[in-house]
Amino acid sequence: MISCEGERCTVEGPITIANATAVLAESTNVFTAPQLVVDLSRVTEVDSAAVSLLLEWRRAAERAQRRIEFVNLPESLKSLTVLYGVSHLIAPA
Repeated sequence: MISCEGERCTVEGPITIANATAVLAESTNVFTAPQLVVDLSRVTEVDSAAVSLLLEWRRAAERAQRRIEFVNLPESLKSLTVLYGVSHLIAPA
């Protein structure tokens, strides 16, 4: 579901309540670069758990003093971040 090449990681498939915990666990093993670009263009389905996951990735990066940037968010995910009032936390720096 997550593949990384250097500092760029691509997330593929759904991010929903059904698999968010597994995606988070996988990310802890691969999100190790000091600066990360997380490409979400291959995410196929989202729900509110996806927003929570992106916020957790942001918090984890801050705790580890890493920089993380999310790119190519699907429209459905962008809409959810606006709905929950957190788009400014997810938007590219």
